[in-house]
Amino acid sequence: MQRSLVGSEMCIRDRFYICLIAATFVLATITIMAAFSGNVAPVDSVIMPLLGLAVPVLLIVNLITALCWALARKRWALVPLVAFFCNWGYLTSVFQLHLPKDKTPAGKYLKIATYNIHNFGGEITGYSCKEIARYMQQEGVDVLCFQEFGDNSDFPTDSIRRVLSHWSHALIPSEDSVKGVLPIAVFSRYPLANHRFITYQHSSNCSMMCDVVMGTDTIRLINNHLQTTSVSQKRRKWERELATDDTRREVQAAKDAAGTLHENFMKRATQTYVISHYAKTSPYPVLLCGDFNSIPSSYTYHHLRKTLKDGFRTAGNGYMYTYRYAKRMLRIDYIFHSPSLKGIEYYSPDLDLCSDHNPVIMAVSYTHLRAHE
Repeated sequence: MQRSLVGSEMCIRDRFYICLIAATFVLATITIMAAFSGNVAPVDSVIMPLLGLAVPVLLIVNLITALCWALARKRWALVPLVAFFCNWGYLTSVFQLHLPKDKTPAGKYLKIATYNIHNFGGEITGYSCKEIARYMQQEGVDVLCFQEFGDNSDFPTDSIRRVLSHWSHALIPSEDSVKGVLPIAVFSRYPLANHRFITYQHSSNCSMMCDVVMGTDTIRLINNHLQTTSVSQKRRKWERELATDDTRREVQAAKDAAGTLHENFMKRATQTYVISHYAKTSPYPVLLCGDFNSIPSSYTYHHLRKTLKDGFRTAGNGYMYTYRYAKRMLRIDYIFHSPSLKGIEYYSPDLDLCSDHNPVIMAVSYTHLRAHE
């Protein structure tokens, strides 16, 4: 009888061990698939964009799994480690080690900032705007690109322009052009020419293109706020549905969430094609910046990197995130640049002012650009 119980326990342990190994391989397979998600257009797959969105969590789970196997002194620790490093492209897009560079180099350079300011947090005193102006002036920023730029009756656009008077040239879309659209704006120390406001069908998001004219040199600037995820607006509804004991409602909530995310993946892809076309056909070197609502494993990020460089990869240092929530795991705000521009520095200060985003700041050298016509 005792031998039978011992044999039964050993059988259970062996089966559990095999299940752990199988789960490790399944996790690794999913993580390796996610490494290629950015190469698949949302129109061609529903699953791959969702896997790309899960990459940060998948990498953490793989590290924990590898640690558990290592503590148990099992060779299976190599499996999640291989999956982890198969995502090297993602890892290098959020972590870089560069030797320190001279922050005030010789020659001509431009410093640009992009910031989703969330309507200055909706506050009416102007405190957030004044603090942003103070900080950006202190950092020597030449061009400010804002997303979700909004005023209110207590702190109107005229007041905002006075606070940001250090940047004497501004592009703020008229009220007629921004109806139903989340507004964006550009403020600059240099003249802004050939501006164009870009809207997208079936979307409240938009972009803005203009030329920054610095004497005999010109850089084309494209400020963007791509399709929002809509997760924040619908999260409470989904949570209520998933918390019920009704399986059908839970399944429907999961389908609704996946459908909403995929719809927005599709919209962002279309918007990405538009701004990518403007970047490719520009007669001048390009700075492409803004809130892209896409992490570095996304199709949007991979598509833009076909012709432009990620400023963080060329000039950043350390760990990079731009969304203040979600455990600070998400990088969704970027500054891309043409290969003819040289990155000097790139950073995202942790400012707790008015938004769930951090600003992103980059300095680029434009010493050898051709003169504008």
